[in-house]
Amino acid sequence: MSENYQPIGVFDSGYGGLTIFKELLKELPQYDYIYLGDNARNPYGTRSFEVVYEYTWQAVQHLFEQGCQLVVIACNTASAKALRNIQQLDLPVTYPDRRVLGVIRPSIEMIPEMTKTGHVGVLGTIGTVLSGSYPLEIAKISPDSPITVVQEACPMWVPIVENNLINSLGAASFVEENLASLFAKDPLIDTVILGCTHYPLLSEIIYRFLPPGVTLLNQGPVVAEKLKDYLSRHHEMDARCSKSGRRDYFTTESSKNFDLLANLFVGSEVKSQHVKLG
Repeated sequence: MSENYQPIGVFDSGYGGLTIFKELLKELPQYDYIYLGDNARNPYGTRSFEVVYEYTWQAVQHLFEQGCQLVVIACNTASAKALRNIQQLDLPVTYPDRRVLGVIRPSIEMIPEMTKTGHVGVLGTIGTVLSGSYPLEIAKISPDSPITVVQEACPMWVPIVENNLINSLGAASFVEENLASLFAKDPLIDTVILGCTHYPLLSEIIYRFLPPGVTLLNQGPVVAEKLKDYLSRHHEMDARCSKSGRRDYFTTESSKNFDLLANLFVGSEVKSQHVKLG
């Protein structure tokens, strides 16, 4: 890799992070980017904290080796289970001048101004829900006005998206069932966080079954705006990120298989390269 090529890295366990990636390209098109999907070891949602951390750290190190100065973990499960250890334990020792950001904190910073009832729902993978990251982070940002957070694990939603079954009757059935379960737990919910980067592709179906007046928080635009703000405040990091509009895609699976579905997420042609992690 050229010394002048210092892209922003975007990592996800599979395809979902492409919904974040697409918004980054829209908001910050001048930067160089590498997208890395660990499709061969996906899904992360049901894996242990230890395994998710191990896989995520391997991916982050790979992106650093490719010249990335800044990496966005565009995966809720990896953000929930690995980000804190990487930021607090790994970076200070091995890469003190590099930065790794997640998607959970930027999302929840929007919550206090969005909810009127103080009741928020989170839709996520089993791993994200069990981690308790959303309730914990929301409690931190709103200590004076406690917000009630109710979670719903949606284990079938990622397979539906990754198998391109979005328009199937089964997809609508699972979405309806999970939303009914969420609002049965707390009918006062007025804001719902899509706590998995795959879920925006199901937005059309989700809106069909959302109660009137409920707001849906889509992470992509929020994370893109927050990254733009981060770079504007950290001039030294912004200066180190190269800006020639280059995009590179890597996957741990077959690049041919990755490209077919990645086109659906990004909305344009994707040509990826295979890479092995670990």
